[in-house]
Amino acid sequence: MSEASKVNNLEEHSLNPTIAVREGQQLDVEVIDAVVKKHLKENVKEHIESVEGKPKLTQFKGGSSNLTYLLSYPNCDIVLRRPPFGTKAKNAHSMLREYTIMNKIKPAFSAVPETFFYTDDESILGSEFYLMEKVEGCSVSNQIPASWGFGATENHQLAMAMFDKLIELHQVDYTALDLAGFGRPEGYVRRQIEGWTMRFEKALTDDVEAFTDVREWLLDRIPDKENKPAILHGDFRIDNMIVDADNPFHVKAVLDWEISALGDPLMDLANTLAYWVQADDSAALKAFAIQPSDADGMPTRAELLEYYGTKTGIDISQFDFYAVYGYFRNAVILQQIYYRYYHGQTSDKRFANFSAGVNALCQHCRVLIAASRL
Repeated sequence: MSEASKVNNLEEHSLNPTIAVREGQQLDVEVIDAVVKKHLKENVKEHIESVEGKPKLTQFKGGSSNLTYLLSYPNCDIVLRRPPFGTKAKNAHSMLREYTIMNKIKPAFSAVPETFFYTDDESILGSEFYLMEKVEGCSVSNQIPASWGFGATENHQLAMAMFDKLIELHQVDYTALDLAGFGRPEGYVRRQIEGWTMRFEKALTDDVEAFTDVREWLLDRIPDKENKPAILHGDFRIDNMIVDADNPFHVKAVLDWEISALGDPLMDLANTLAYWVQADDSAALKAFAIQPSDADGMPTRAELLEYYGTKTGIDISQFDFYAVYGYFRNAVILQQIYYRYYHGQTSDKRFANFSAGVNALCQHCRVLIAASRL
């Protein structure tokens, strides 16, 4: 990257952009400011101990689940995470889960923000929430910034930097980080299949097919033996990362640990590859592109799967099962969000067409099942 490109990059893409807070998702800035000034001075690092003035509140535009806000003080920025407004599925949107995992893995996996404060006192903002540092850098959404001047080679390198980070996470010794009690890795695959099936049934609406055949196929093919458990992020994507604005191949932070867990790492890989839309995919799948994984030079899902197997030594011969799971899980996530919109529990217009997405993802599961030899 040329020096001129670096300068342009820092000017145009050094920040993870925010927007005005969406209607219906406003927070009481005075209340938040009081929390910050009461608690942060007691618990945080030197660079944030002198919070002064009143913050400006904006919202990060990404995310269909937990909500992320930016508190911009004159001398520093602080990020606030809270669950969505409205009725929520039981045990979903756990702030404590995110807060705990980021605190625990920081010594062994540096690419997480530093967290400052968590509370489950819903009298403050109407929900639990936590505060963390704002990691400076660039958030890549659906396009690679033009100012980077990337071609096919650089695009490929960016993807591999991301997958190397996923592999690094899966190789962290969670027992050494006092995380053995974070989840129940034994039987994780079965619980996931049964759990997502149950959630789908509970969130079904009249305009979405039941896809009983897909659910039964998954239930009938749960592996007898799971892979050695690892820390699973659950939503590992390019757009959930902050990269160094000067060196985009350096991942500074991985965000959105809402559904992190301990379990079979191929489940996490399946989640990631289900989001990995590639250049030769159908129009139906391309409609789900939320990251630039189909850019020129980006590896295919097959190439990434082979790379992961080679780097980790994990047997990928039965990955058909995991692949179907990944797409089905994404469909259930969309359906849960759509259910809230369908029943008037949220007014966020972004969710209005999610039912079509659910049907398309489950139809793709049927395509994968038809091609599978399992």
